[in-house]
Amino acid sequence: MFRNQYDTDVTTWSPAGRLFQVEYAMEAVKQGSAAIGLRSKTHVVLGCVNKANSELSSHQKKIFKVDDHIGVAIAGLTADGRVLSRYMRSECINYSYTYESPLPVGRLVVQLADKAQRSWKRPYGVGLLVAGLDEKGAHLYYNCPSGNYFEYQAFAIGSRSQAAKTYLERRFENFSESTREDLIKDALMAIRETLQGETLKSSICTVAVVGAGEPFHILDQETVQKLIDSFDIAGTEEGPAAAPDSAAEGGSAAEGGAASEQGAPADEGVAPMDI
Repeated sequence: MFRNQYDTDVTTWSPAGRLFQVEYAMEAVKQGSAAIGLRSKTHVVLGCVNKANSELSSHQKKIFKVDDHIGVAIAGLTADGRVLSRYMRSECINYSYTYESPLPVGRLVVQLADKAQRSWKRPYGVGLLVAGLDEKGAHLYYNCPSGNYFEYQAFAIGSRSQAAKTYLERRFENFSESTREDLIKDALMAIRETLQGETLKSSICTVAVVGAGEPFHILDQETVQKLIDSFDIAGTEEGPAAAPDSAAEGGSAAEGGAASEQGAPADEGVAPMDI
């Protein structure tokens, strides 16, 4: 990315038909710490990597509860993620007060996408994985800074997310019939793929669950560590095996995995704006 005469305003189109400020916002998502989501017919699990920038600091919160039936995981600028999560809470409260029923997940996602279309301000530099449960079942959406949104069976965003996508692509056909515990296990496995050989511990990851009869909540560190130990996935046995797969599929993936991995070193140091 470099500055040019067409990136001074979000409404300025380049001769090639590009909006550079929107592309810069999407690049901020790729530089952020990884977040993953996967769903079955009855449950949705969100997970994220939340390393601290320094030994002296705490990590930034990457998963937010919106309502009892909706939660989000973010990758990108954490401050923008907090602003959007507050907006989503407000919309859920207003809808519940007016109609005395929970806000459908799809409607909230559309409203969130509309909020991204702002011609008088910079784009939000954050991507959101929206997990929710309504009368139509479990849902997992990805909201892009460009205003696009997509529903997924499983997805990963952020730095080194291509390795997690490769793992999810190999197993997504089984997710619809998976149990809650199986979904959590696959979520932790996908998170481990983004660590590139580092040991998976509860101190560097966060997991949240929402499902039938289970309101959205974030699992505490002790529970996550017990799950990691019981699933025996803290090691790095599968790390070397996953690397060739991600490298092979990185060239053909439309999501730009190579750009994510090139931006990884910036995420490992002291980030300038908590991404």
